[in-house]
Amino acid sequence: MSRFLRLYIVPGAVIQSVMIGGGYGTGREIVEYFTSYGALGGIFGICVAFVVLAAVTSLTFEFARVFRAYDYRHFFKRLLGPAWVVFEILIILLFLLILAVLASAAGNILRENFGIPYVAGLMIMLLVVGVLTFFGRKLITTALTFWSFFLYAILLAFLLAVFSNDNFSFTTTLQAKDVVSGWWLSGLQYAAYNLAVIPLLLYVARDFETRSEAVSSGAIAAVIALIPALMFQFAFAAALPEVTGQPIPVYWMIGQLGYAPLLAVYTVMLFGTFIETGAGILQGINERVDGYLEDSGRPSLSPTSRATIAVSAVLVSAGLSLIGITDLIAKGYGTLAWGFLIVYVVPLMTVGIIRLSSGRT
Repeated sequence: MSRFLRLYIVPGAVIQSVMIGGGYGTGREIVEYFTSYGALGGIFGICVAFVVLAAVTSLTFEFARVFRAYDYRHFFKRLLGPAWVVFEILIILLFLLILAVLASAAGNILRENFGIPYVAGLMIMLLVVGVLTFFGRKLITTALTFWSFFLYAILLAFLLAVFSNDNFSFTTTLQAKDVVSGWWLSGLQYAAYNLAVIPLLLYVARDFETRSEAVSSGAIAAVIALIPALMFQFAFAAALPEVTGQPIPVYWMIGQLGYAPLLAVYTVMLFGTFIETGAGILQGINERVDGYLEDSGRPSLSPTSRATIAVSAVLVSAGLSLIGITDLIAKGYGTLAWGFLIVYVVPLMTVGIIRLSSGRT
């Protein structure tokens, strides 16, 4: 893989691949945070989310480059000192929630669309995640990058199908200049909601050699991560206001279009994004463990150990979801989002900038 791709495409593709799982991929998050604020209001909200995501990601990449902190443990030890453990507590809670939701969704989506048993869907996810984590960082970043291109192709096909249908007209909706108040706060919340995963993905920042590379890559990553949101917004705005009440907006719109093959291909793509999200996050956990082992003078995780940790984590999370812990964590997810804002974003934008400016290590 060329250096250009490693610097400017892979980081954004990995971040987007992790973000797209669950609510983003089904379109539910986009409707909730953007489309419900109108055709123009949603676009304005996406712009706010872009500014926040680009600023924080760029600064995170630069901080990681300067202090050579390529896993979240080293990163937050540099940023927060002894208080770094607060982030770990928060990320474990988020980690359990995300994996539990993904495991459940992976099992259900194949059952509901192809009649494949729930357990079989879960086993497929476990197998692929196990293989990806067994081979480690290089395979994961390559797989997530190429799947990102596939995702863009499917979303483009979806968007073209919407615009070629006489029942939907984004132009007419846009001309109404529909802007619902609160779009800026919703865009800010969406960015804060997704920023928590960035420190888990610092393994994509290892190739940066200059500040320009780190900052530029952070901004490009925000573009890559949010272009799907913009594509969804264009499509969903053409179906206002009906689309806002749909639990899975993408499936509802494809159903309105009557394109069964597109629904099947989209389902496969979405199932792949669940695997991408899980594998990307689990690689971040493995990087954290490797960092600890390195500091302790012990050898890094073996491929088998990496795969075992990943598969075990998915199984535990799937089990926890069955006994209701997912609902408990989900109810406190808003609190978790504020926690990440306080523990990650605020210190990074204050202490982080001061340390980078002063050259303190």
